[in-house]
Amino acid sequence: MDAIDMIKNRRSVRKFKDEKVDRETMEEIVELSRWAPSWANTQTARYTLVDSEEVLARLTTDGLQGFAYNIKTLENARGVAVLSFVEGKSGRLDKYGDFDSSNARFWEAFDAGIACQTFCLAAHAKGVGTCIFGVIDDDAIARIIDLPEGETVAALIVYGYADEQPKTPPRKEAGEISRFI
Repeated sequence: MDAIDMIKNRRSVRKFKDEKVDRETMEEIVELSRWAPSWANTQTARYTLVDSEEVLARLTTDGLQGFAYNIKTLENARGVAVLSFVEGKSGRLDKYGDFDSSNARFWEAFDAGIACQTFCLAAHAKGVGTCIFGVIDDDAIARIIDLPEGETVAALIVYGYADEQPKTPPRKEAGEISRFI
């Protein structure tokens, strides 16, 4: 599968087969994900992979703000990656004389987004479906998984073997989302 096919064909999967993705496959996905670019190569993305039914149940009841759509998806999934990032690294260039980006506070999320997409494309390449959740209770999730101090939850990435083939949603034309100066 080439990069263009991966970009065009990766979809958010919300229905999964009743089969866990083995830990070796998930380790391969994380191995590929670590190649995601990051601010000054700080590599702040972290992945907590949850396949414990007990912890998945707690994340479902306590980590999704009662959002029924995500609850239904997570109840059907066999695993979830909690994507987090190390705080205070992205957006700073201390080694070059204490320079900060004017939007440094956004760079942590920007780097997490790059890591998230890389994870989802790596999973797609390995035949694993994913869905990214943004409506979450990051403080509750951090407590449930005992997130290390100095890390922040960025997103949940639900994963499993797809039991559906989601249709491609309509896309805007390139001219609608770009401009030349």
